[in-house]
Amino acid sequence: MTRFVALLRGINVNGITIAMNDLRDTFEELGHTSVRTVLASGNVLFDTDQTDAPAIKARIERALGDRFGYDAWIVLVDTGSLARVVRDYPFDPGREGWHPYVVFGSEPAVLDELASAASGLDPAIEQAAPGHGVLYWQVLRSVGITSPFSKFTGKARYRTTTTTRNLRTLDKLLAAPPAG
Repeated sequence: MTRFVALLRGINVNGITIAMNDLRDTFEELGHTSVRTVLASGNVLFDTDQTDAPAIKARIERALGDRFGYDAWIVLVDTGSLARVVRDYPFDPGREGWHPYVVFGSEPAVLDELASAASGLDPAIEQAAPGHGVLYWQVLRSVGITSPFSKFTGKARYRTTTTTRNLRTLDKLLAAPPAG
């Protein structure tokens, strides 16, 4: 049995509203167990005996799209890999006045493109560094989503393969016990 987290992109924003109970039910209907949602921003922990991660991802996306009527995109990460991502965060996650983020991607070439775009960032405002299957990012709180890199990652061409989470959210995912 493997514990995964599905990081959904774009729910409970821009008119796509999904109740967490309905989201949990969808995962259970797919045969996943110990399903737990964390926060209301599209974070689903679940156990499965399935081993083909791309097939799991495709099946979840299809089920979400069918049930909720939107183009569903997720990034699927096993919790062991997620723990490594959090542990390897290269910046000071408690830095006063800064937000610590991780950009997850399901396509390595897209993460490479984002890392390349981040090479010219002003370190007084934001910084980014590549990681294993992710891009680490920190940004001044006072700038936040108006930063150049945030605007760049928000482009439509990245929507299908990337999603961003605050490091504190990832800590909550790792600390969440399986649903009982």
